[in-house]
Amino acid sequence: MPDQTVIKYDSQGDPETGLQTWDPIPQDIIAAGNPVQRGHQYFGTEEDSVISGVWDCTAFEQKRFPYDVDEYMLVLGGSISIEDKSGHTQTFRAGESFILPKYTDCAWKQSELALKFYFIHDNSASSPPENAEDLAAIRIDHSAALPRVTDLDASQFMSGLPDMGMNVLYSDPTEKLAIGLWDCGPMKRVPGTLARSELMHILEGSGSITNADGVVFNFKAGDTFLVPIGMGYQWQNDEYVKKVFCSYTP
Repeated sequence: MPDQTVIKYDSQGDPETGLQTWDPIPQDIIAAGNPVQRGHQYFGTEEDSVISGVWDCTAFEQKRFPYDVDEYMLVLGGSISIEDKSGHTQTFRAGESFILPKYTDCAWKQSELALKFYFIHDNSASSPPENAEDLAAIRIDHSAALPRVTDLDASQFMSGLPDMGMNVLYSDPTEKLAIGLWDCGPMKRVPGTLARSELMHILEGSGSITNADGVVFNFKAGDTFLVPIGMGYQWQNDEYVKKVFCSYTP
C-alpha cells in the first residue's frame, strides 16, 4: 500500500467543493445574531476524538458556558473575542492564534465574518480539572524566545545535534494533546514512522518532509499542514525554522 501524505491546508477548503455550509449553531446557545457557518474538515480520527480543518462564520455572540472541547485556532480573517467569567475580553485577529482549553467558562463574540484553521480534541470521558475556574483563553506569542532542548538523542539525526527549542503551552489532562511552539536550526532527521498526528503552522523558515515512498513535501513560512500518525517521516531544514504545533499521540 502507498504511504500516507502530508495534508496541506487551504483557507478556501477543498479545491473542488470549497467551504460547505454546515448545520446551524444550536439556537439555545446563541445570545445575538443569526450565524451561518461553513467549513471543510481536513482530518479526523476514526473515533472522532480529533478533528481539524477550516471554518468561517458570520457575526454572532454565544452565551457563556464551559467550552466543551480543547481547541487550537489560527485566525485567518476577521476577529474573534473571548470573554471570561469576570468580564475580561481577549480579541484575536488575523495572523494570531490561541488555545481554548476544555471547561473554560467563556462567551464567544464575533462582530464580523471570521475565518480560522482549527484543531479540536474532544475527550468526552474527561472531567473538569481542579483548576477549572482559573482556565482562560491562551494567547500564543509567535515571537517568543523558546527554552532550548538539552536532552536530544544524537541517533535520531543525520546532521549532528541541532540547536532546538520548544515550549509546550498547553497539555490536556490525558497528556495525549500538546500545543506549543518549536524552533530549530539546520538539521536532518533519520527516517522513521510518525507516532503522532501533528498540525503545524510555519512561522519562519522553510524545509521539507519526505514520506516512506520518497514523496517530498516542501514547506515555507505561512504554510499550515498536518502529518498523520503512521506516515513515514523524514524532516529536513537547511535554515532556521519556527512553528506552532498541535500534537495528538493516542
